[in-house]
Amino acid sequence: MTLKVATRSWLVDDAYLALKAAILGNDYPPGHQLSAQELALRLGMSRTPVQEAALRLQQEGLLDILPKRGIRIRALSAADIAEIYDVIIAIEGHAAEINASKEDAERHAIADTLEEATARMDDALLRQDMTAWGDADAAFHQLLVAQTGNQRFVQIIATVNAQAHRARMLTVTLRENLPRSIEEHRAMAQAIRAGQPGHAHTLARAHRARARGELIPLIERLGLKHL
Repeated sequence: MTLKVATRSWLVDDAYLALKAAILGNDYPPGHQLSAQELALRLGMSRTPVQEAALRLQQEGLLDILPKRGIRIRALSAADIAEIYDVIIAIEGHAAEINASKEDAERHAIADTLEEATARMDDALLRQDMTAWGDADAAFHQLLVAQTGNQRFVQIIATVNAQAHRARMLTVTLRENLPRSIEEHRAMAQAIRAGQPGHAHTLARAHRARARGELIPLIERLGLKHL
């Protein structure tokens, strides 16, 4: 019995990771609809783990389960992206403040990891590798929140970041201020290292607010009603 439960859990995790990667990679575009049976065949497994994985992804806002009709990849509007950034701005601002309030040794270690991710962004930009730039940028923001130790922050941010992923990857090559993002990351890391909670909070909020201010008009200018 224990073996069966463990195997089922493993299959659900596999289905979840495969389907999430397909959605984030735009293999299934926004609004695309498919049956659980079709998806199970594509993943090479039975419908049960696929259906359980779909339930998890519905909770994360990446798809909708349609009774007796399968699943539909959830589309996001510019207004949805704006709401997501409201959440990100609030949490990351507080996360920067928390990290800058820690003891010296811990602050310095956090700043080191943030500066390492920023250096990877710089290197990727020099090579014009936008995929690597996006990965390093995401790593910076993930570390900023994870280092607080607040697991609820981590869970919420993981969910909203996944929802906004398509918009960021679609527009990263069109954004004009990528070097400025690197500068702002360095400033945040320095404020945390220096133990300046208020300054770190202000910098983190301003950084994400500026990104939102660039992203939303760009989406609208491209005429993208749904992402």
